Amino acid sequence: MPTAELTIVIVSWNVRELLKKCLESIFENRADLALKIIVVDNASKDQTAEMVRANFPQVKLIVNASNLGFAQANNQGIKESQSDYILVLNPDTEIVDSALPTVLDFMKKNEQIGIVGAKHLNPDKTLQPSVRRFPNLPVLFLIFSKIAKIFPNLKTISHYLAKDFDYQKSQPCDQAAGSFLLLRKKMLDQIGLFDEQFFIWFEEVDLCRRAKTAGWGAWYLPTAEIIHRGGQSFSQQLTLKNQKIFFQSAYKYLKKHGLK
Repeated sequence: MPTAELTIVIVSWNVRELLKKCLESIFENRADLALKIIVVDNASKDQTAEMVRANFPQVKLIVNASNLGFAQANNQGIKESQSDYILVLNPDTEIVDSALPTVLDFMKKNEQIGIVGAKHLNPDKTLQPSVRRFPNLPVLFLIFSKIAKIFPNLKTISHYLAKDFDYQKSQPCDQAAGSFLLLRKKMLDQIGLFDEQFFIWFEEVDLCRRAKTAGWGAWYLPTAEIIHRGGQSFSQQLTLKNQKIFFQSAYKYLKKHGLK
């Protein structure tokens, strides 16, 4: 069997029906791409694994005995790939039209680019912001202290959230949303995979920052569109637990990359 042109890695946790829609959208919009699809299930209790086996026997399924987190589970899938291009895709997304061949063709034509993100749409097809600048200590302080919620238009927060970003224009970016990240294997061979010290949150920020430091560009491509339902897996956990993990990941990021 020839090596797949593109490997898609999807980490899933208790979102069976969303994952089913995601996989259906891939097969409906794959065009003539040679794909390898890997689902890494993080110990779901909603019969996700059974659904994949029954409905998508062509998908490689990895079932973990416990929830290993986003970074480690994605690395499991990436290590199974022999493709030159790997798409890390959230299970709460749906591929729209020709997004896959479009983004793959773009990366093939731009060898200096290591990461490509797609245009994100809400379920009602309105724009969903998906690009941010790298965070620093002042930004994270404003988020932790809740000041950012009280004063959402602060210059520091607006800059971090890239509120001035033109989503109609193809252009470089600091970090693209981890819900859709097309990665060049040559880049990963150089900078490494996701840092597994991050259970969830900041692992994609860390990867994009390491890529930029190593001279690889990250790019936003508006002609490749997906629908993103947004945080469905982790919204199932208690808010306080979410906040604790977010703070832990942010601290690890700052400790690794510095406070400026």
